[in-house]
Amino acid sequence: MKIAEVGNIIEFKDGLKGVVEKVNENSVIVDITIMDNFHDLEMEEKTVVNHKRYKILANNE
Repeated sequence: MKIAEVGNIIEFKDGLKGVVEKVNENSVIVDITIMDNFHDLEMEEKTVVNHKRYKILANNE
């Protein structure tokens, strides 16, 4: 299992995408405001995602 790093873009929970802001032992904190339809989702700006529950889409390199 590859663990995301700060700045990576990840996909989780059926298509939600976000930028990793902090990496914890078992999870990452993700900013989901990069999504075009963020305001339609009625969600908080940040969310916590377990390492087992996401896929890395883009590296921060």
